[in-house]
Amino acid sequence: MVLTGKSAIITGGSRGIGKAIAQAFVREGARVMLMARSQKELGFAKQEFAKDGTQVEICAVDVSHRDEVRNLTTQAREKFGNIDIVVNAAGIYGPIGPSEKVNFDEWKNTFAINVFGTFAVLQEVLPDMRARKHGKIINFSGGGDGPLPRFTAYSASKISIVRLTESISAEVKDDGIDMNAIAPGPVNTLFLDQALAAGVEAVGKERYASLLKQRAEGGVPPEKTAELCVFLASERSNGLSGKLLSAVWDDWKSWGPDEIKDIMKSDRFTLRRVNK
Repeated sequence: MVLTGKSAIITGGSRGIGKAIAQAFVREGARVMLMARSQKELGFAKQEFAKDGTQVEICAVDVSHRDEVRNLTTQAREKFGNIDIVVNAAGIYGPIGPSEKVNFDEWKNTFAINVFGTFAVLQEVLPDMRARKHGKIINFSGGGDGPLPRFTAYSASKISIVRLTESISAEVKDDGIDMNAIAPGPVNTLFLDQALAAGVEAVGKERYASLLKQRAEGGVPPEKTAELCVFLASERSNGLSGKLLSAVWDDWKSWGPDEIKDIMKSDRFTLRRVNK
């Protein structure tokens, strides 16, 4: 139980990948607070955990509202004392369709949740983590590599998370805080349902066909992402920071202290332009 005695908050934790991460954290001994916008969904999640005799805390929050984020972290400190681990999994797809046709305000709101919401949480937790010289932060970069035409709000906001992670991790590199971004891969979540519901015309024929194939084949199990999050939240990943890691493609399970030192001396797992 590698997270015994640790306290974690998970935004977007009421369903899908966020809930799978919460389940993994609880199994590893962590105390967990789930955050999501829907009080109803949070209630269902809390009941589901209770069936296994597990107690989790819940807090209904819209991360795009600064005051609500402050309330979340205040409640977490009242319950746990310290916040050791933060998983910023809250996010939305935003508008889907050709860029010249999507609603601008909806496009902008995608950044309010995916980027500004993540940043608001970081601003709340970093001062205490710096003071304690300890903290583990995991941000979500999204499920795909390369360009995502017709999903521009989502793809642009999620790649912003990667550079944000790299930049802030460099700010706190001497403060005992490890911060990384993760790519979960094509997991069958509500996002998939929303994309298919948007239809072929909005999504595009090629992308729509690939999404249908993903649904039929089952996609990447959310437990893969949860395993990676346990690794990044535990002492096993100490010193690994400022990286973008794939739950599907990267061999993080084999990494020990020496491998992590080598990674940190290189530009591996970072955004970069490669000139061959």
